Amino acid sequence: MGKLKITQVRSTIKRVEKQKRTMRALGLRRLHQSVIQPDNPQVRGMVFQVKHLVEIEELQ
Repeated sequence: MGKLKITQVRSTIKRVEKQKRTMRALGLRRLHQSVIQPDNPQVRGMVFQVKHLVEIEELQ
């Protein structure tokens, strides 16, 4: 299974609480912070919920 590099590019200020909790669950707390997560349906679902706040790169 591959990995995803997820980078926060927009702030969570003035966002719905559910989106803030999703960002926290992904491990993102600051702008331009990146995390490596496994590429599975659970992580993809979380990324889909906050796709307007993050950039995604697929790693090998």
